[in-house]
Amino acid sequence: MLKHKGHSSKKNNLAINAVALQDHILHDLQLRNLSVADHSKIQVQKKENKSLKRDAKAVIDTGLKKTTQCPKPEDSEKEYVLDPKPPPLTLAQKLGLIGPPPPPLSSEEWEKVKQRSLLQGDSVQPCPICKEDFELRPQVLLSCSHVFHRACLRAFENFTNKKTCPLCRKNQYQTRVIHDGARLFRIKCATRIQACWRGYVVRKWYQNLRKTVPPTDAKLRKKFFEKKFTEISHRILCSYNTNIEELFAEIDHCLAVNRSVLQQLEEKCSHEITEEEWGKIQEQNQTFACLEDTRLGTHGSHFRLSNFLLC
Repeated sequence: MLKHKGHSSKKNNLAINAVALQDHILHDLQLRNLSVADHSKIQVQKKENKSLKRDAKAVIDTGLKKTTQCPKPEDSEKEYVLDPKPPPLTLAQKLGLIGPPPPPLSSEEWEKVKQRSLLQGDSVQPCPICKEDFELRPQVLLSCSHVFHRACLRAFENFTNKKTCPLCRKNQYQTRVIHDGARLFRIKCATRIQACWRGYVVRKWYQNLRKTVPPTDAKLRKKFFEKKFTEISHRILCSYNTNIEELFAEIDHCLAVNRSVLQQLEEKCSHEITEEEWGKIQEQNQTFACLEDTRLGTHGSHFRLSNFLLC
């Protein structure tokens, strides 16, 4: 009888251990619908959700209720742990078949993990899952010092149905939200903006230098002075008044003035000189020639007569 009791107790212990290990495996794989411990809870939650959906009523907002004040936005650069509480112990862990999960990391331990991640340069490199830079998207740090996009890690967990690190396969890791990738991305953007501005300033300065200082090379120097000459001629042409209508009007005015002067001359000199006038001119010439001969001699008289006739 004692042998049969001992054998039956061993069978019971083996059955309990098997059920405990099976429950732990299901918990570890996060197959909650197949879990032995949570099956009744899940059914109760489903019933509660159905009853809530039935009892739900439409609420009409009349605007008479007082609006509640919105909570103050938290610091976007603040780091926090996503799973501060450890998961509950499974039956296998309670029986001592499997070791308990590690306790939550302290702030000092998280700081050490972060320093190890910074030394590895995980935030500088792209996300190992999507192979894209972190930029300003949410970023998580695992307790194994690996860094991922928060959305990428969540998608990986939903796809694999496990909570294991995609790189080192560590189970039941702890996650912490960090902003190292966003900070490095801001520094990178600021550096690019400063580099673009400095390049613009230097190019502007170099262009002004090329316009003012002639180069030493003969060909470039020739092109420099040709360009300067064309610029000067263009400025001179632009400074002139090139209104053609005003130019033609001025030409017409000058022609009209010249025509009026010519008409006046024709009116005064149109009649022919008579013989009496020619005689008077000859008498005046003779008297003038006699006076000049007495003073300067015959050569001087001829010179004066020629000057008089020319005048």
